[in-house]
Amino acid sequence: MNHILRATLAGLGLAWVPEDVVVPHIEAGRLVRVLESWCDPFPGYHLYYPNRRQTSPALTLLVDALRYRG
Repeated sequence: MNHILRATLAGLGLAWVPEDVVVPHIEAGRLVRVLESWCDPFPGYHLYYPNRRQTSPALTLLVDALRYRG
């Protein structure tokens, strides 16, 4: 992703990257949004797992880390 961002900042083309990566560059005027009406907001990831069965300690750690990342 860093290569794509650097190439875009150098004026080599368009990039489709997560918004949080480019917001500082947009606010500073180094980049501009294009096709904004085509970009739906990203509500975040979803993790589906069986919560009624006993889960492994590794899965429990992963779920806790993702849940409290905020």
